[in-house]
Amino acid sequence: MIEMKKILAAVSALAIMLTLGACGDKAQTDKKAASGQDKVYKISSDNSFAPFEYLDTDTNEYTGVDMDILAAVAEDQGFKYEVKNEGFDAAMGSVQSGQADAMIAGMTINDERKKTFDFSDGYFEDGQIMVTKAGSNIKDVSELAGKTVAAKTSTMSAQITEEYAKQYGFEVVYYEDSPTMYTAVASGTNAACFEDRSVIGWAIKQEKLELQTVGDVVKPAQYGFAVRKGQNSELVEKFNKGLENIKKSGKYDEILAKYGY
Repeated sequence: MIEMKKILAAVSALAIMLTLGACGDKAQTDKKAASGQDKVYKISSDNSFAPFEYLDTDTNEYTGVDMDILAAVAEDQGFKYEVKNEGFDAAMGSVQSGQADAMIAGMTINDERKKTFDFSDGYFEDGQIMVTKAGSNIKDVSELAGKTVAAKTSTMSAQITEEYAKQYGFEVVYYEDSPTMYTAVASGTNAACFEDRSVIGWAIKQEKLELQTVGDVVKPAQYGFAVRKGQNSELVEKFNKGLENIKKSGKYDEILAKYGY
C-alpha cells in the first residue's frame, strides 16, 4: 500500500510539472504573439523602377535602394517581412484593400496621398523632369501642345503630366510601368514623358536608352514608406526608428553610394 501511494504521488507530481510546463510554453507563445515577434509583414512594391526596385537577372531577385533600405531597417528593428513586387498601381491597391501591410516603391509623399495613406519620415528626395527622345528639338513644355505625352499610371509624374496637359493642351497616354513608357518615347510613339530625375538618369546611363532630359527638375519631394491610413502605425514607427539608426551608423549612406548617390 505504501509503495502504491508513492507511485501515485510521483505520477501526480509529474502531471503537475507537465501542466506547468505547458502553461509556461503557452504564456511564452502568447507573449511573442502580443509583441509581434512572429508576425511577418506583407510589403508591396513596384516591379520595375530602377534603381529603387528592379529584377537582378543574375540572381533572379529584386534589388535596389528601396529593397536595401527595407532590409537594413528590418534587421535593425528585428521584424520579419516578405515583399511582393507587383507594380506601383497594384501595390497601392494592395495596401488600400488590406492585402498588404505597407508599400515601399519610390512613392512621393503628397497631400492627396495622405488622405488614404500614412507615411514614414522621408527617406529620399527627388523631383520630376521632362524626358524626350534623344536628339529631339523640344526644349520646353509649351512645345508639347497638340502632341501625345506618356505617363505612368498613378504616379507623381502622371499627376504633373496631367497638370501640364490642361495648361498646354496635349493628350496623355498611360502606361503601367516605366520601361514601356520609356520605349514609347524613345520610339517616337509619344513626344515626351515626365519622370523622377534620379530614376531616368539611372535608366539612360545604365541601359543606354535613346532618351534625354530637358529643362530643370520641378516639384522636389520626399519618398516615403506607406501604410493604409489608420493601420499598422507600429510598423511606421519601426521604419522611422530603423531609418534613424541606419543613418547614424552610416549604413544608409553606404546603400545610396552602392547605387551612385
